[in-house]
Amino acid sequence: MELSMMLDYSADPRRAADAAAELETAGFDAVWVAEAWGFDAPTIMGYLAARTERMKIGSAILNVYSRTPALIARTAAGLDAMSGGRAMLGLGASGPQVVEGWHGKPYDKPIGRTRETVELCRRIWRRETIDHHGITDMPLPPEKGGRHGKPLKMLTRPVRADIPVSRTGSRGPTK
Repeated sequence: MELSMMLDYSADPRRAADAAAELETAGFDAVWVAEAWGFDAPTIMGYLAARTERMKIGSAILNVYSRTPALIARTAAGLDAMSGGRAMLGLGASGPQVVEGWHGKPYDKPIGRTRETVELCRRIWRRETIDHHGITDMPLPPEKGGRHGKPLKMLTRPVRADIPVSRTGSRGPTK
């Protein structure tokens, strides 16, 4: 059995992260960092990576509307590198209030968008050259305004090509 905790995202982020780091010495195995419409989770996760040694650090959740799949994959790979392979990526669709009200994006295709983001993240971490056309186009095709894009693969080498991913859909968390 592993013990984990949710970081209080409405509190002072440094104090909450410092408290989580203290719980590592008490035996806690993981900490989850939410963002809602407050501070971004990856910044706090990076601070936690520097303050802890063995505790796993997960996002709960990064929503798939406010970041592109490539940015999500790069962020998770960077956090995994900075934490020595302790990152966990929690992904989800959030909800219409946050997506439309805070990010100004239409709340469409939440399950398909989440599935596609997970698939693209895994391909990016394996350093595949990405030529994908679905909800997200990588690269942007000419008929959608693309002029200079070409299929790319991740420039840096991730610590792990299989960062753990949890996703939240209409049926709750899945792996």
